[in-house]
Amino acid sequence: MKMLVCGKGGSGKSTLTALLAQHYGQKGKTVMVVDTDESNLGLHRFLGVNHPTDLMDQMGGKLELMGKMKSAMNSSEGMMNLKLFDQEWRLQDIPPACIAENGNVKLLSIGKIHHAGEGCACPMGFVAKQFLKNLKLSDNEMVIIDTEAGLEHFGRGIEEGADAVLMVLDPSYESVLLAQKAADMTASMNLPMYFVLNKVTPEISNQMRKDLPADKIIGEIPMNQNLLSAGLTGKDIASSAQSIMPIIQTIISGINGS
Repeated sequence: MKMLVCGKGGSGKSTLTALLAQHYGQKGKTVMVVDTDESNLGLHRFLGVNHPTDLMDQMGGKLELMGKMKSAMNSSEGMMNLKLFDQEWRLQDIPPACIAENGNVKLLSIGKIHHAGEGCACPMGFVAKQFLKNLKLSDNEMVIIDTEAGLEHFGRGIEEGADAVLMVLDPSYESVLLAQKAADMTASMNLPMYFVLNKVTPEISNQMRKDLPADKIIGEIPMNQNLLSAGLTGKDIASSAQSIMPIIQTIISGINGS
């Protein structure tokens, strides 16, 4: 499965991504976390690894990719025929420099914003979309995609390479609105979508559920001091999450049982 994790900024996307990766890894799966958020600088710390070389840099860098995209847009065929990958990829085909590993969990970063004025993140979205669509998995392999905040990844078509979407909601009106919009988008794509309520109390959960489809909510994560501390210090999240793991199992069961 390729599972895409999304939500508003600060909702807990990277935290949940790391927790899911840890759980699947402990169950013996080979888990590839794909970081498609060009502004997230700390996901690797949650996974207990150093940041690997960006895949985009291995493909010539942003300037070269922007040149290819510009040439394609000026041609009669257009962007639809621009192919960055000529064949299917397997996990073992990824350049080793682009992978950081911690046990069964691997991290791949598509690209990051490194310099002021370097240009938009469109090439990163283009690389992510084509990479995920061309990536083929074996039975014991799992991909979890950590996206940028908001809905930009829907516009870039990154979901086309996913099998399911997991949206994280924090206690905010914006999260609920984003969830409603994202549900409409995934429905138009016939893509399964699930919601996880994060940082909630029973009262807040009841309020949020009034505006959300009940059948899409597969788990709740309460406010947890250990997770907050791990997020603040940028530590490997594994040692801070033992009390949360039964909830993660419930979330996974909700996905597998749909």
